[in-house]
Amino acid sequence: MLTIGDKFPAFNLQACVSREKGKEFQEITNASYKDKWLVVFFWPMDFTFICPTEIAEFGRKNGDFADRDAQVLGASTDTHFVHLAWRNDHADLKDLPFPMLADTKRELSQSLGILHKDAGVCLRATYIVDPEGVIRWVSVNDLSVGRSVPEVLRVLDGLQTDELCPCNWEKGQPTLG
Repeated sequence: MLTIGDKFPAFNLQACVSREKGKEFQEITNASYKDKWLVVFFWPMDFTFICPTEIAEFGRKNGDFADRDAQVLGASTDTHFVHLAWRNDHADLKDLPFPMLADTKRELSQSLGILHKDAGVCLRATYIVDPEGVIRWVSVNDLSVGRSVPEVLRVLDGLQTDELCPCNWEKGQPTLG
């Protein structure tokens, strides 16, 4: 599995970006958000139970990420058509403000090393990638446990200080450096 200090792999994926007729899909690459921090999170598959709770929470917190000059990207191995169908079907996903990447060929998830060994779907992996494309934080959960979006924001805040942040540090508290 790729980890801290590794370059986030190059990718070129179709994404569901809207429910508006004729504007549903867009090609997203690793260069689409040049000079921004990326928060890339993966979920096992669409039309499941834990996944929409996480995706909706990232959607609700999207403005907080944008305030930190970070672009949120969600991804699974489902197609962009399945992502659109799920957004149309699930009330909490209808107005998502970030792209849902379709890693249908599993190229990105395989490069990252986050495919579940038995199920062949993505683990609940979250990456914070700096503007130079370097992985600065990775968190991977088992399929049965959802992640903490506030923790992703907390870590992003800490990384952006470029200082030493103690245990349980929160934005606005003193750093050690």
